Amino acid sequence: MGSIMPRIADRFRGFLPVVIDVETGGFNAQNDALLEIAACIIRMDDFGRLVVAETVAVNVDPFDGANIDPKSLEITGIQVDSPLRNAVPEQEALRRIAQPVRKEVRATGCQRAILVGHNSFFDLSFINAAIARTDFKRSPFHPFSSFDTATLAGLAFGQTVLSRSVQAAGLEWNESHAHSAIYDAEKTAALFCAIVNRWKILTGF
Repeated sequence: MGSIMPRIADRFRGFLPVVIDVETGGFNAQNDALLEIAACIIRMDDFGRLVVAETVAVNVDPFDGANIDPKSLEITGIQVDSPLRNAVPEQEALRRIAQPVRKEVRATGCQRAILVGHNSFFDLSFINAAIARTDFKRSPFHPFSSFDTATLAGLAFGQTVLSRSVQAAGLEWNESHAHSAIYDAEKTAALFCAIVNRWKILTGF
């Protein structure tokens, strides 16, 4: 008899970790625009190690009446009115993110997804606000639980800033690519995998 293949469903109590990064028009999830969402699907390989499998990303049209702080746009470099963004309304953006996540939840035998983010309460608050605004019915994400890589990196490396945490994990960081949802999500996902995989080596869990 061969050994049973490790399953991601068994690692996090039936939760599928999905790394999310949002770019926004400010810090207030109720009033400020949601402008970009990126999601990284995490898989487990045959040795029980986590790997970043795929990234899904979408640019979002600001909801009616949304506030956009020019300082936020300076940081992200997002040109809200650019036709090249191919932005879609919030409900369609949520659907494009939720669909592949739900598919992965089913394929892995997990019960639901759990958001992983760097300062995850921020990303989850913007996702939840968009869900409430659009009356989005089938969110795969746990509504209030999340995994925070700022906390995990503080434990693992004594760093809480994303760029420093990623570098402390021995990964590449390019500041000129930062503050796009795709780049930040993929780096956060790599950081999450690095910490969990290191823990497996250290503890055998």
